[in-house]
Amino acid sequence: MIEKIDHIGVAVKSIQESMKVYTEILGLKITGIETIEEQKVKTAFIPIGESEIELLESTADDGPIAKFIEKHGEGVQHIALRVNNIDQKLEELKQKDVKLIDEKPRIGAGGAKIAFIHPKDTKGVLIELCER
Repeated sequence: MIEKIDHIGVAVKSIQESMKVYTEILGLKITGIETIEEQKVKTAFIPIGESEIELLESTADDGPIAKFIEKHGEGVQHIALRVNNIDQKLEELKQKDVKLIDEKPRIGAGGAKIAFIHPKDTKGVLIELCER
């Protein structure tokens, strides 16, 4: 079952520079910065109500965020939906012949189990499933 929007991922060239928008202009707080080596990304989460904004900075020129920025520029990269059982949800999607980037969950920021649905099957929107 999908519970809520967990977070919105925003690709940025520099977390340090982008944080100013959220902290100085909007008065929000950053809850921490984390690097996920396997995904070649540094993240910073900004809580807003029951959801968060996740700033994503590439740590490598060939990382997925660097490629996204090169093609689309900075901006919204994905929407993450919180699920209570990611394995079950992935199985349901496979049975519906939905194209998945991740057939099995992997570990994302904060130790969450995550998996991505291919944007070809979601009208161009990269959707992340997230179980915390």
